[in-house]
Amino acid sequence: MSEFLNFFETTGFFHINPSYALMILIGMVLIYLGIAKKFEPLLLVPIGFGIIIGNMPGVSQQGQTIYDQGSVMYYLYQGVERGYYPPLIFLGIGAMTDFSTLIANPKLILIGAAAQAGIFITFIGSLLLGFNVMEAASIGIIGGADGPTSIYISSKLAPHLLGAIAIAAYSYMALVPVIQPPIMKLLTTKKERQIHMKTPRLVSQREKILFPIIGFIVTTLIAPGGVALFAMLFFGNLLKECGVTERLADTARNALMNIVTILLGVTVGAKTQADVFLNWSSVKIFFLGAIAFCIATAMGVLFTKFMNLFLKEKINPLIGNAGVSAVPNSARVSQVEGQKYNKRNFLLMHAMAPNVAGVIGSAVAAGVMLGILGN
Repeated sequence: MSEFLNFFETTGFFHINPSYALMILIGMVLIYLGIAKKFEPLLLVPIGFGIIIGNMPGVSQQGQTIYDQGSVMYYLYQGVERGYYPPLIFLGIGAMTDFSTLIANPKLILIGAAAQAGIFITFIGSLLLGFNVMEAASIGIIGGADGPTSIYISSKLAPHLLGAIAIAAYSYMALVPVIQPPIMKLLTTKKERQIHMKTPRLVSQREKILFPIIGFIVTTLIAPGGVALFAMLFFGNLLKECGVTERLADTARNALMNIVTILLGVTVGAKTQADVFLNWSSVKIFFLGAIAFCIATAMGVLFTKFMNLFLKEKINPLIGNAGVSAVPNSARVSQVEGQKYNKRNFLLMHAMAPNVAGVIGSAVAAGVMLGILGN
């Protein structure tokens, strides 16, 4: 009996407590949303399973958690902590992104820039709720709806909040089809939602090749702190568009992207151990994240309406929601909502312009904050 009791004390059953059980339940909910509802399954399924891994009772007593130096999970997490994974994700995003619509209609970049107001408003809100300036900067990036950028800046400025920030960012990205349509409908009239947009002009191969080179130079001059993100995003796009490195582009957007997504999702999820994650700071972060996302969506739509005051050829304000950088989900929402009011309207190609501009905009915002606060 004594030997049995000694064995029992090494099992997870002996160490079960309600907080671990709650986190495991949260992980299961994320997996359910990814599989059953198809809300960002490539992200929510790894993150959800990672949460279960990080909250299995008894594992910490064996020194095998992500917090235990020398464990496998600890070493896998170094890609997040040291900022390796997010730039590699950006490399894949660049290799699968078509900037043609943005090149054809560059004024749409202003919509992506306007949507980043959510970042700075959330930054101020975080300070008012008691977070320090480093933490507030990390939380604010959630307003850009850019998971890799949120992880990258929080790993540099507020690593102790990384788990909560990552879960909040990816959760709201997954809920784009739920959160954005009511805001879009509230802020637009039926007539505005019916605005027909012409097919954008064809963009030459030379323009597609020059864009990532010029884009990298300009964005890095503006915000040198974000050089790793800009470099990988635009380099990946150059691989895609130059026409002579298709093998490299294919690897970046498929094999490499998939491997890094798995590692990032599982390790970020595993970072949410109950005794670290379940606190009032996490609740505040989720609240601020929801406000940030709504503000960013609203600002994109409202700024599009503002632009229409000065434009002869009107822009359908339904593409304003795509100013957040949840690529390509928010652009798909623009398309779905636009089709409800005008069957001739195909807004996806137009919405991709502010959508990819939002990716660049959130990275610029992160670069600015890192440049100011990271030194």
